[in-house]
Amino acid sequence: MTGPAPEELLGQLPFSARLSPAAVAKLAPLVAFRDFPAGAVLFEEGSQHPWVYVIATGDVGLEMCVPARGCSRILTLGPGDLLVWSALLGTGRMTATAVALTPTRVLAIPAPALRALCEQDHDFGYEWMRATAEALAKRLLATRLQLLDLYGPGTEHSPAGGPLSAAPSP
Repeated sequence: MTGPAPEELLGQLPFSARLSPAAVAKLAPLVAFRDFPAGAVLFEEGSQHPWVYVIATGDVGLEMCVPARGCSRILTLGPGDLLVWSALLGTGRMTATAVALTPTRVLAIPAPALRALCEQDHDFGYEWMRATAEALAKRLLATRLQLLDLYGPGTEHSPAGGPLSAAPSP
C-alpha cells in the first residue's frame, strides 16, 4: 500500500493535525505504517501493547467482553482517531479488543520512544498530551451519548447505573 510520507500524513489527520509543524517533524521519524486486513485483531482486551496508533485509513471497532453478556462493540473509530493511547502510560493493559472492520492502515508509534520524546522535550510532550486529552474527551462524549441510547427514555436508573424500574410500555 502506497501513500503519503508519515510527515505529510501526520499533518492531514485530525488527531495529529493539532500538532505544530515542529512537533510533527520530531514525531515523523518514529512512525511506521502497519496494515491490517478486515477482520484482523489489532490488539486484545487484557493484553499489553507496545504501540500507539493513529488510524490513517479504515475503520476499527472497539469491543468489550463481559461475563454472561458476551462481547459487544462499544465504539467505532476511523481515520485520524487515536488508538492504544494507554500504551503511552507504560503500565496499562488494553481495556478493549480492537478489530479492523475494513482494510485499515495505522501510523504505529513505539510507545517507549514516544514517552521518551515527551519526557525529553516538554514542549512536544505538552502538544502531544493536549491532543491526546482532546481525543479522549471526544471519546468520553461518544461513550456518554451511547449510554443515553442504551438507557434511553422509559427506564429509570440508580446512581450506580442499574435499572430501578421499567416504565410501562405505551
